[in-house]
Amino acid sequence: MHTLREIPDLRTTLNHYRRHGQRIGLVPTMGNLHAGHLALVAAARERCDVVVTTIFVNPLQFGPGEDLAAYPRTLSDDQAQLEAAGCDLLFAPAVDAVYPRPLESQTRIRVPEISEGLCGGSRPGHFDGVATIVAMLFNLVQPDLACFGQKDYQQLAVIRRLVADLHFPVEIVGVPIVRAEDGLALSSRNGYLETHQRIIAPRLYSILCELRQRLEDGADVDSTLAEGLACLEETGFVPDYLELRAEDLGPVTATTHDAILLAAARLGTTRLIDNQPLVLPR
Repeated sequence: MHTLREIPDLRTTLNHYRRHGQRIGLVPTMGNLHAGHLALVAAARERCDVVVTTIFVNPLQFGPGEDLAAYPRTLSDDQAQLEAAGCDLLFAPAVDAVYPRPLESQTRIRVPEISEGLCGGSRPGHFDGVATIVAMLFNLVQPDLACFGQKDYQQLAVIRRLVADLHFPVEIVGVPIVRAEDGLALSSRNGYLETHQRIIAPRLYSILCELRQRLEDGADVDSTLAEGLACLEETGFVPDYLELRAEDLGPVTATTHDAILLAAARLGTTRLIDNQPLVLPR
């Protein structure tokens, strides 16, 4: 596996792959890799000749008071995991290589409507940062395919809309959530959990599963969600949101069949997100 840090080197290497007609898959990450990231690499490996993973802790998607400075950087360990997973090329640029001018004057991309509410409501500007860096990586790598995790469901929806609206010729693959044995969705931020919080954390998933079953059985949506919020609070979470949306993140209507139950909650300083797809009764 090659590790590159400069944009001209990346372009030169990728041009070599393209001249040989090879299909390129992209896996964007912020590093501190775990099995969930490696599942994205595996999904790209199955579908492409060349897998490019990027590691870039993107300052544009962190808001005031968020964990940009503390976000774990584990490049050596990440490189070893990627090589074992069959990644061909790692692009790990410095911030000034990606954003050579001050961030406040950086051109940004905004995906309206679908970026609003849910995580976008509690993290203003977050998805502008995500959309900007993803569009930049699509421009730099020009992949045939890119893989993103379904745990970050709203992010995946934002990227699908970005690709559709800006006519990027990139196939977007959503990869199912990878969970620990106790059900907790894998996340780089799980490492922030204290021991007693890690014991509580899987309850977010189990509560979502219980609510999903009730909703699929025809329970009233408003009262079910209210009881779910109360249960999260009683368990020790500080809920950010618990919402039922249509599969495309639009509002649930009388004709909605495929839906998604989404939650974000804090344990101490750690913000956890999870979701459960479900089928509503007619």
